[in-house]
Amino acid sequence: MSLSDASVGAELRIICGPTAAGKSAVAMRLAARHELEIVNADSRQIYRGFDIGTAKPGAFDRASVPHHGIDVADPAERWSAARWAEDARQSIATAGLDRTLVVGGTGFYLRALVTPLFMSPELDPVRRAELDRQLRTLPTEELKRWVRTLDSPRAHLGRAQLVRAAEVALLTGERLSDLQRTAARPRAFRARWLVVDPLGGLGAQIASRLDAMLGAGWVEEVRTLHSRVGPDAPAWQACGYVTVRALALGELDDRPAREAIITATRQYAKRQRTWFRHQLRDAGERVTAVNPQDPECDALVEDWWSSGDPA
Repeated sequence: MSLSDASVGAELRIICGPTAAGKSAVAMRLAARHELEIVNADSRQIYRGFDIGTAKPGAFDRASVPHHGIDVADPAERWSAARWAEDARQSIATAGLDRTLVVGGTGFYLRALVTPLFMSPELDPVRRAELDRQLRTLPTEELKRWVRTLDSPRAHLGRAQLVRAAEVALLTGERLSDLQRTAARPRAFRARWLVVDPLGGLGAQIASRLDAMLGAGWVEEVRTLHSRVGPDAPAWQACGYVTVRALALGELDDRPAREAIITATRQYAKRQRTWFRHQLRDAGERVTAVNPQDPECDALVEDWWSSGDPA
């Protein structure tokens, strides 16, 4: 299938939801039943070596179901949503739209795939590097205050997007939100979304998954990464990694580290829920919600997959 065959007007099926919701397990069962390929839409699973703390699918899952978009970047690389989306479109074209399942919780990546982003303005690399050094010293809440002044529509986003908004506003004099609106590209796909969310059970799942990660050797993984990955590498921005690095270096004890990661993960999940609720509703997308703890979950997922285009 060519890119043109897999693009304009076609319906793409996407499984999304907050972190630790159980998206991957739902997707793996569906993919196994239908011999599908999974396109990963997680902005941290792209980085090589950052495995346990990003809940990257293991060797068995990746051998059972082809995965795209995992381990494609060096930890020091910046990977834009536009770059990810272009790679994803290539994977979709290769696998075939009817055999592709896009899975992940990075809403900005998913939106870039469905509605391609405008061409980003070129930023002077010297000035950008100097600005980045200054922005890295700001706590996230302080960075949000900057962006509320510089580009308020983007002030609710994650740290990487806040940095990008500040960069564009300060180095070009224009707001990124304005540029995206005025230079938007035509829609690439019609999307059918499956939002996986255990609702009130998410907090327990976050804590349980964290304990499993720690038991699987997350601290040891981070010790190894610390010896070869610079402290300012973008990959460290994955939720929990900076805290586990402090734990691995003896700068933080077990209990406060665990509590800090649970709190940060819950806050991240809240932002994801807000993003999906507003973005999908405002775009008028076809959305189905499932609770992975519901005994009927797999049957509902099967109906979602098989329902086809509306008449």
